[in-house]
Amino acid sequence: MEARTVVNEKFFIVIRGKSRKGFSRGCIGRVEAETQRGELVGLLYCGGSSSGSPKSGGIVRREDTYPLTRHQAQLLLFVSSVSRRLELLCNPQLFTAICELSQDDLVVVKHKKGHLPALVKNLMQIGRKENKDDLHMLGFEVEYVDSDHSLSSKKPAPLPLFSAADIIQVVPSNSVPLGQHWRDGQCGDLNRKVVTRINSMPNIRSRGQQAIENHTEQSVTQSQGPSTSHVPLEMGSMVEVVSNSGITVYGVIRWLGVLGGKTNEWAGIELDYEVNGCSDGKYGSQRYFTCKGNRALFVPVTKCSPDSRFVSSTTRRETPKSTETPPVPPFEDSEEDVPPIPESEALSLLVGRMKGIQGHVNSCYLDATLFSLFSSSVTLDNICKKPADTEQPITCTLRKIVNRLRRQGFVPAESVMNFRKQLGCDTFRTEEKDPEEFITVLCQKVLCIEPLLKLRSRGETSQGAYTFQIFLEKEQMAQMPTVQQLLDTSCMSCDLKFEEMPSCLMVQMPRFGNKYKMFSHIIPSTELDITDLLYNSPRECFVCGHLAEHECLQCLPDRKLQPGRIKQYCTTCNTQVHTHPSRQGHSPKALAVPAEVPADAPVHRHMMQLFAVLCIQTSHYVSFVKYGADPHSWLFFDCMADRCGDDQSGYNIPEIRACPELGDFLSQSEEELARANPSQAPELVRRLLCDSYMFLYQNPATLLSESSPQQP
Repeated sequence: MEARTVVNEKFFIVIRGKSRKGFSRGCIGRVEAETQRGELVGLLYCGGSSSGSPKSGGIVRREDTYPLTRHQAQLLLFVSSVSRRLELLCNPQLFTAICELSQDDLVVVKHKKGHLPALVKNLMQIGRKENKDDLHMLGFEVEYVDSDHSLSSKKPAPLPLFSAADIIQVVPSNSVPLGQHWRDGQCGDLNRKVVTRINSMPNIRSRGQQAIENHTEQSVTQSQGPSTSHVPLEMGSMVEVVSNSGITVYGVIRWLGVLGGKTNEWAGIELDYEVNGCSDGKYGSQRYFTCKGNRALFVPVTKCSPDSRFVSSTTRRETPKSTETPPVPPFEDSEEDVPPIPESEALSLLVGRMKGIQGHVNSCYLDATLFSLFSSSVTLDNICKKPADTEQPITCTLRKIVNRLRRQGFVPAESVMNFRKQLGCDTFRTEEKDPEEFITVLCQKVLCIEPLLKLRSRGETSQGAYTFQIFLEKEQMAQMPTVQQLLDTSCMSCDLKFEEMPSCLMVQMPRFGNKYKMFSHIIPSTELDITDLLYNSPRECFVCGHLAEHECLQCLPDRKLQPGRIKQYCTTCNTQVHTHPSRQGHSPKALAVPAEVPADAPVHRHMMQLFAVLCIQTSHYVSFVKYGADPHSWLFFDCMADRCGDDQSGYNIPEIRACPELGDFLSQSEEELARANPSQAPELVRRLLCDSYMFLYQNPATLLSESSPQQP
């Protein structure tokens, strides 16, 4: 194998995929050469508790790696856990801030006692460099800051050493209180043989102190005490709570809402450390969020105050965020299609800020739809597989977006804007749209596939459609219906049947944008049974289970016959049911029964699985996506969760959050779901129940057949 030598020193980390030799996911290497096929030949570094000596060489595909600077590689080498390395890498804003730390910068570190504020004192080299290929690991010496904003006065002791993954927050310079000064710390003799202090960290004033001195004296307003009453509290706010005994605990708000039996707004707080008597995110028997045991505290929101460890004793000022777009990982597309993100890799690759698809100029309808259809599902992949040389330019653009999402977990707004420009109508790149309009264009023009649904009404030929719109009268349904009930009732009311089992079924709820919705809350059906909605397919009698020959629309809402379920009967049961005085006016219709099916033959149930939900609130679309088989494997995606800067010079920050509490909610029985109080559900669950716009289902049988290995 011929390879060309790489002169400049380049480092990388393997982020996904399987290599032919040597490297695995999370490994750090140095490029030695490149093959003619574009693969990287490199040295493998172990890191962790070991020295930074290369273990062996190996080969890895370039697209399965992420480039690192020497400094970044040294910091990640000291992180022994591969999963923690990747988790840190998946938070580019935090990792960039850690790489730029200076002496006396304020950080929050993860400690066995909880999350503690500390000052960075030194950057430390770990390991001996015995040959030219060795790579020192880097860690940080820090000095803890007491909660009263003074450094501990205890006898100087060796400063603790932390890896980059132990730093969970870098406090921006503008957050350092004005007028506050840190006492210069003194370091004792560490007497460590393989840990040495280096001069790469500037021994200068901290960025916080520089920010202080940049303010004029006139801009500083003295205050007798902290003024935090005007600071709004929201999801993610760092807060403190003082108990009746005077003990202060610190944490992050994970839930806001009204608890069952309460009238005022309460906060669910994930504490920095365990406290006896606290829960893991449950209040009573209801789960509101998920965290480690003994760390969830629920209190009235009026009892919460901003974390005083990071609040100035003087009046706080709003400092504009930097509007410089954060670095985007480079991406080189290959001809090979990237498979959906495996369940085992989804959280480390996707969860965090600047994850998913970045929103821009009314793109939320498109971003949420693409993420739902392509991040973890192969449904449309299986439908539209075509030779690469037959693809249209717009199809190639979409494939690059999907590959980038699945490989790197992030797609910048520029890539999606190029796709929007190719859709043929200027309104797709400037105006708000609804997902069903985009889905139709996506399937027809981009993927060039036939309608996903073939619908037949009685006595007419079949008609094609890409999505299914629910039509019914509100009086036909309960106050909080399920998707199954809505679909059954809509098909019966409109006299519609599916001519064949669809591979993908996208069900649009009876609402129109954000202006009108028929039901305040809708319960998701994790499985959709369409057996009784298939044309000319065997169905079983609702009463006795034998082959059905009649169905009755008027029996659908009958409260004595399980309302909301389709009613079909064999000839005997049809006669008996309709002898009741309340049903004598019904008009049951005969079914087309296949002649070859025995009357007592068991009927195979045709089920579809929920894999995503699109929601809308105040003209903004978000999505919930099922990323694996585990009931708790749910993600929440918002392409515009936050914004940095103004409309002219800023950018949107997409965010993906794990949502296991949705799995807890949906695991309840049908009876429990019918009795559920949405106002007491966790915040994200409540949002899905209230704002659902379209439910996306896939045929598991199609997935299995497509994923099975091909026989030679």
